[in-house]
Amino acid sequence: MKIGHKIKELRIQKSLTQEELADRCELSKGFISQLERDLTSPSIATLVDILQCLGTNLEEFFSNTTDEEVVFKKTDFFEKEDTELHNTIEWIIPNAQKHMMEPILLTLEPDGSTYPDNPHEGEEFGYVLSGMIAICIGNKTYRAKKGEAFYFTPNKKHYMKALGKNGASLIWVSTPPSF
Repeated sequence: MKIGHKIKELRIQKSLTQEELADRCELSKGFISQLERDLTSPSIATLVDILQCLGTNLEEFFSNTTDEEVVFKKTDFFEKEDTELHNTIEWIIPNAQKHMMEPILLTLEPDGSTYPDNPHEGEEFGYVLSGMIAICIGNKTYRAKKGEAFYFTPNKKHYMKALGKNGASLIWVSTPPSF
């Protein structure tokens, strides 16, 4: 395995020159230069010292995991429009059903609603971005308007519906994923 390029990237990320890294590791600048060009290989002990000076360790250095995706753009969203119920669901985190929670952006047209969802394990949370909604849980109905949040255990049949003439939009998060 060629490790020189990876060591060079770490050194540059730490804003160190070859000479500064060499001084910290008690090695020569020439050795660091040859190492970064894969012209020489360090002993395990030397590699451990170099990695320690670069703020990492052998396990992290040789890990093949890729960086986790953190930020998602509108182009990453998946949208489903339901003309029968007058709503649009946008899955705002791609493949969220593989995670512990699944957030969606729900837009309800006037008189729009979601399908009633059967009781299930987990928790539900939402934040109303615009308009007013009714949260129907079993035989009880709760209202939430723009700037308000809701949270409940979905142990009864439940659904959302828009109130008022302008419809509503909200962020709705379910755990485990169920949308």
